Amino acid sequence: MKRILAALVLSSCSMVSLANHFHVPTTISQEGQEFFTAFFPPQMKETAIPPAMTKQQWRDYQAKSDLDVKPLNDFAKASYQTNIQEAVINHVPVLDVRPVNWKDNGKVLVYTHGGAYVGYSAASTLPSVVPVAAESGMRVISVDYTLAPHAQYQEITDQVISVLSGLVDSGYAMNDIAIYGDSAGGGLAAGTLLKMRDKGMDLPAAVVLWSPWSDITETGDTYHTLAEAEPLYRYDRLLKPSADAYAPVSEQKHPYVSPVYGDFTKPFPPTLIQVGTKELFVSNAVRLYQAIDSNGGNAKLDMYEGMWHVFQSFSFQIPEAKLARKKMFSFVNEAFESASNH
Repeated sequence: MKRILAALVLSSCSMVSLANHFHVPTTISQEGQEFFTAFFPPQMKETAIPPAMTKQQWRDYQAKSDLDVKPLNDFAKASYQTNIQEAVINHVPVLDVRPVNWKDNGKVLVYTHGGAYVGYSAASTLPSVVPVAAESGMRVISVDYTLAPHAQYQEITDQVISVLSGLVDSGYAMNDIAIYGDSAGGGLAAGTLLKMRDKGMDLPAAVVLWSPWSDITETGDTYHTLAEAEPLYRYDRLLKPSADAYAPVSEQKHPYVSPVYGDFTKPFPPTLIQVGTKELFVSNAVRLYQAIDSNGGNAKLDMYEGMWHVFQSFSFQIPEAKLARKKMFSFVNEAFESASNH
């Protein structure tokens, strides 16, 4: 496994040295330690978005981002047997992913991918989808929403709503749908449901958030306390330009953009939030959990020692990732059962 991961790093990140300048916790699985050592060279953290990019430069950046993760996507497809079909739901492109020998149980998962709103696509985030479909036995719809700055939060959240509404039009009840997202996709999933609720729409049975970017401003203790421990990115170099592409600065604390600022005294679906202790977004997860839980909502904060950002897909074969997905499936199935009894 270590050799495979090292090869993936070299091919996807064009790194020469795999020297690790971050503390590798001995309290995580051996597989996790090997992954951390192989996959997090210090150069990765220095990734930056150039200032004042044109729309074409953004497209070039996005195309390169997809190309960079192709080895990891190929590895994911080879590791799990699923059927992947391109489709369009309510004018929004999606990937329809089903496990081999899929049996329709009347339930569906909707996935909103990460990438800081400016990177990746449904096709380049398969490590977050194919393990979920294969292990849960469920159909997964991955939303290929328009990336910022080509669209901003109002249009992008509307695209997710369109997909959910299209699934209802095709015969699913909203109680038969759960939504999950990672990183920016986690913020998008939660922000979209707040928007739907404010419109008086029915909501999915459950929401699962992996390392959600639930406050796109640099607000929260761990943006500062874990700034150097975080192995993947810096706020000023990568996240701030992405936030500005997704929403005007004056609207970055709008609940549909940064759902930690949402009104959770009103109904919201049962929410599972998973996060690793190694990542910058710990405060995002804790603050969103407290916002929901302290206002009487059903929320669970599921934290993982020594894990990094979106470990469930970024390193989908380590024991901690498998455990997190297993707990996700239990949470979602319980929510489906509860919804069907009401």
